[in-house]
Amino acid sequence: MKKEWWHGKTAYQIYPKSFYDSNDDGIGDLPGIISKLDYLKELGIDMIWLSPVYLSPCADQGYDIADYYQIDPMFGTMEDMEQLLEEAKKREIAVLMDLVVNHCSDEHEWFRKACADPEGEYGKYFYLEKKKDGKLPSNWRSYFGGPVWEQIPGSEWYYLHVFHKKQPDLNWENPLVRERLYEMINWWLDKGLAGFRIDAIINIKKPQMFRDYPADREDGLCDMGTVLADTSGIGDFLREMRDRAFRPHGAFTVGEVFNAKDGELADFAGEDGYFSSIFDFRQTVEGKSVEGWYGARIPTMEDYKRCCFASQREMEGIGFYSNIIENHDEPRGVSYYLPEEARNEKGKKLLAALYFMLKGLPFIYQGQELGMENVAYTSVDEIDDISSKDEYQVCLAAGLTEEEAMTVVNRYSRDNARTPFQWNAKENAGFTRGKPWLRVNDNYRKINWEQQRTDPNSVFAFYQQLIRLRKNPEYQNVIVYGKTEPVREEEPGIMAYYRRSDKQTILVAGNFTQEERTLWIDEIDERSQVLLSNDKSVKLEKKRIVLQGLQVVIAVV
Repeated sequence: MKKEWWHGKTAYQIYPKSFYDSNDDGIGDLPGIISKLDYLKELGIDMIWLSPVYLSPCADQGYDIADYYQIDPMFGTMEDMEQLLEEAKKREIAVLMDLVVNHCSDEHEWFRKACADPEGEYGKYFYLEKKKDGKLPSNWRSYFGGPVWEQIPGSEWYYLHVFHKKQPDLNWENPLVRERLYEMINWWLDKGLAGFRIDAIINIKKPQMFRDYPADREDGLCDMGTVLADTSGIGDFLREMRDRAFRPHGAFTVGEVFNAKDGELADFAGEDGYFSSIFDFRQTVEGKSVEGWYGARIPTMEDYKRCCFASQREMEGIGFYSNIIENHDEPRGVSYYLPEEARNEKGKKLLAALYFMLKGLPFIYQGQELGMENVAYTSVDEIDDISSKDEYQVCLAAGLTEEEAMTVVNRYSRDNARTPFQWNAKENAGFTRGKPWLRVNDNYRKINWEQQRTDPNSVFAFYQQLIRLRKNPEYQNVIVYGKTEPVREEEPGIMAYYRRSDKQTILVAGNFTQEERTLWIDEIDERSQVLLSNDKSVKLEKKRIVLQGLQVVIAVV
């Protein structure tokens, strides 16, 4: 494999609105991020990804962009952004921004011009259609519920939006649209960005003809996953974007790709792929249902293990996945994957080590390194997330009570990950002296950075140790490039694997259960050495390892 500058890095996702508020207006901002760069350096981070800070009306928390060339005043100024790039560079931290090019905001200049003249030049920047025989052009369902078609006020025209109605889809079939987007991407890369996280990119290619598909709910609409499976040719767009923007800059890119088809993995993330890497979402979609959140099945740790190993086998010899347990669109990983009895410091470290040591680029989402947890909302009125509000209504329509609907929403809501970062045990968790834009988790007095920073046994300290191990020159080659080989895969309650290179083998072994478990492993001998564990007591004996309940051990064997 050709070695790249980003191999071996550890990445960190910042949700700017909730990271740190420097001016006490209740909203996190760019100066707040700048003030916390030393925190990220202390943790060991090499690369940060910023969720959107572009000018936006914030119908979908900044993923509806009104101007790609402006910073939204709620986050600061372009000068603040330039200072962030400069200060990050001093600390050898690369900066990625979110690249949102499937859609823009309905307040973007392009869309306003399209509405003013649907049959003019800018009308071709979007998908504008009229009803036929009184029917919408297709029965596709928006990701946020309802039809993907919305009427332009005062006209016969409808525009396509696969997300929120304030997020009209850009027409990638139009070469002029692509040119304008590449121009913007290069402008940011020239400014000093190291690359991008690519949002919702699989949606840029629609079927060539708008048509109905079999309905999968009583609303008569069809899930977008079915629609996207009926498309082809997205590679032409992605290859062109890579060659016109990413590749000339040596940029790192990671794609949000849920729907890659069989046999396409190398096209997306191989050595000559469209992107440097793509996120591994196999675990996050496990158990999900087209019926909605209420129809989803909660994944077990056995499901988690199976998904991880399937992804590792799939990507071996092709490239690198970017590995996560949570992000801004998912609930907190420790609340989602760990059973309730395991949601303690030991269980959190277990989950951390099992995902972090897999082959690929580890991404940490803000607060994950503290073991931040889901929030217990009591009313839908406390919810900000638009998808959660829609799913609440889906639950009620399916016959669930309000209490049952809130249980479902609490489990899956994106607001779980968007609550303010818990810096200390002071008011508002030290995030702001104003009123936070979103409620702080009630557990901030027990889970916060100030407490964990000085505790050598904290979750924060464990993440520091994992990052240091990944960077240790003695083991870096096997951790970054070594193959993942499952060990005792059939053992229930156990997730164990080797990371193996020609010269070295590292064993990662975790016990999901509360009971002591013994694993017989021939490769363990008197030369084997423990590198890290979440339990002081480690029984590593010839040809066997004894794991306490919720214990994880990383050892050279």
